[in-house]
Amino acid sequence: MSRKPRLLVVDNEMDVCNFVKAFFEMRGFDVVTAFNGDEALKVLEHVHPDLIMLDVVMRRDKEGLEYLPQIKKISPTSKVIMVTGVDDKETIETAKKLGADDYITKPLVLEYLENTVIDKVKQLSQVS
Repeated sequence: MSRKPRLLVVDNEMDVCNFVKAFFEMRGFDVVTAFNGDEALKVLEHVHPDLIMLDVVMRRDKEGLEYLPQIKKISPTSKVIMVTGVDDKETIETAKKLGADDYITKPLVLEYLENTVIDKVKQLSQVS
């Protein structure tokens, strides 16, 4: 991948968006944020991210899962990592059935998050 990897962070918590944005920009990523599913769809009209970190619980309990199929339809080559405080098997299975590539629980363990994102970028590079 010759350009900077592009990451879209979708989370209703501004602090999480700002922190993840700063964390990955320091590591050479181009990062865009959205605070809910509707904003994410608008961003995807103009931005084609390599990776999307999508929170499950935003304005509604499973908003991220509601928007995941639309996001995958608009941006089918983007890897989607679900991020949430909800750690139950049913939610994880549903996310994977809907097209999520991975699932990370909060609180975020930065080393694990960084390794997961870098692994997904490498997978994209191998496909290109």
